[in-house]
Amino acid sequence: MVGSTHWLASAVGMRTLEAGGNAFDAAVAAGFTLSVVEPHLNGPGGDVPVIGHRAADGRTFVVVGQGTAPAAATPLAFAALGVDVVPGTGHLAAVVPGAFGAWLDLLARYGTLPLADVLAPAIGYARDGYPLVPAAARTIATVADMFAARWPTSAEVYLAHGAAPAAGARFANPALAATFERLLAEAAAAGPDREAQIEAARRAFYEGFVAEAVDAFVAGTPVHDATGSAHAGFLRGDDLAAWRATEEPTVSVPFAGVEVHKTAAWGQGPVLLQQLRLLDALGVDALVRDVVAAEARGQVAVEPTTDLAHLVTEAAKLAFADRDAWYGDSGDVPLDALLSPAYAAERAHLVGPEADGGYRPGSPDGREPVLPRALVEARAAADGGVAAGVAAEGLGEPTVSPIGLSPGDTCHVDVVDRWGNRVSATPSGGWLQSSPVVPGLGFALPTRAQMFWLERGLPSSLVPGTRPRTTLSPALVLGDGGTGFAFGTPGGDQQDQWTVPFLLRHLVGGADLQAAIDGASWHSTHVHGSFHPRTHTPRGLTVESRVGAEVLAALAARGHDVQDAGAWTLGRISAAGVRADGLLEAAANPRGMQGYAVGR
Repeated sequence: MVGSTHWLASAVGMRTLEAGGNAFDAAVAAGFTLSVVEPHLNGPGGDVPVIGHRAADGRTFVVVGQGTAPAAATPLAFAALGVDVVPGTGHLAAVVPGAFGAWLDLLARYGTLPLADVLAPAIGYARDGYPLVPAAARTIATVADMFAARWPTSAEVYLAHGAAPAAGARFANPALAATFERLLAEAAAAGPDREAQIEAARRAFYEGFVAEAVDAFVAGTPVHDATGSAHAGFLRGDDLAAWRATEEPTVSVPFAGVEVHKTAAWGQGPVLLQQLRLLDALGVDALVRDVVAAEARGQVAVEPTTDLAHLVTEAAKLAFADRDAWYGDSGDVPLDALLSPAYAAERAHLVGPEADGGYRPGSPDGREPVLPRALVEARAAADGGVAAGVAAEGLGEPTVSPIGLSPGDTCHVDVVDRWGNRVSATPSGGWLQSSPVVPGLGFALPTRAQMFWLERGLPSSLVPGTRPRTTLSPALVLGDGGTGFAFGTPGGDQQDQWTVPFLLRHLVGGADLQAAIDGASWHSTHVHGSFHPRTHTPRGLTVESRVGAEVLAALAARGHDVQDAGAWTLGRISAAGVRADGLLEAAANPRGMQGYAVGR
């Protein structure tokens, strides 16, 4: 079974399973396909965290495909340029590309097929073309004038016929196909051994012709960025050569009789676990069952739905405030304390009947939180009625929402195979609209450094060699007897909000995976965005209208600043796993009519 955010990726994953590959092979093939067919949402030079579960020995792991800050990227180096906020676009925001190395690491350690087999579909789509999804066409059109005037290497790829391509048009990227084919040629030259071929391709990317092209472009070609000026960047070939994808344990908590697994707090993954701990302490079980039972009858349970959305929203505010204060790769994160039942019980007392307008990071182990000054100032400005952004630079999360409400998007893929292996992966970065195409390669670099703070002494401060505190958040649920499922969604800061009502509906309310995905969703905009300009809306709550006018009104009466998102707009969740009776199952998001689940 395969579920993903694009039908072609799901079909490629299933093709790989049908050819005898396992879930890890299929995830790599689907991931490379996503890097071709959703270039506005990810690329081979982007980032990807992967959570995997190997059924044979019960091994559950994270492959870290999040690249690190360049050696020369320091707060002092930015200050010397007169830049006090890492811009959201251009060379200054570039970190080491992690996606390619992570896919190869997953394939080498856990897959069975040759690299040529899993890359073949992506090469075919890049060379011969595919139908461009409407969101990609809109994104290219939005930046077409800038490409023509400022980023000629991007114009060569995306404006090849003199204008932005139309939605549904056959679009090809022959430069990217040629890059993949050259990497395969380097692999083949290493001889017949599968692992040796994969390693040769990795070296060609991180130490060979790809790294050389990246070094020359970033160092030698200043490009216009969100500061309003042109800058060269700090990323060098030596940074790529020094980096490898790594493997580490997951972080998990028990919930509703299963274990929920996420990445550690170099990403935002544990914020989902904190919310589940809080909701356990708040006792939402009866509310969830009433809501799911009403939905099964085609009804809305007004009071239970209102109470549930309120409690979930207030829990999110508390957990995300902790994320802002404590998460990152540059400091000591008290993760055990943050995920403890005692801490959750203490924090649950802060949830009241009205929408809280405060910003309340906690004190795990008695430690006092230290917040970025810019966020504190933004809160003060918001309380004074001033627009609540942090600085003016940057474009927010540089992916484009189809409805203008949810700031950002990316990609996701879930796979389960006949042996019970499971993979959840959230590829992102290398967005076409955020960084210019590297000459001759056909893809752009990741701009994830915009998530660092240039203020010193924070868990997410910019320190060379550390990972930005990413929003990418794959997930895995493991139950007894080999049951459980991989799941996740695109959506920046919303990734670990939209999955909460999904999990509650499925794990507590008993809805099947598809019904749980289909249920009406919501998210808080009270939390600070992770991408510039890091906006927030005090007490903001964006809700799908399918909850009904009565629920929207009741939430507003409790003090939430409610925004009606429309009927089917929030989230792109997919999932794939093993049921209690041993059958495989998968589900995908109907919103946008692009996600797809397939299996047999």
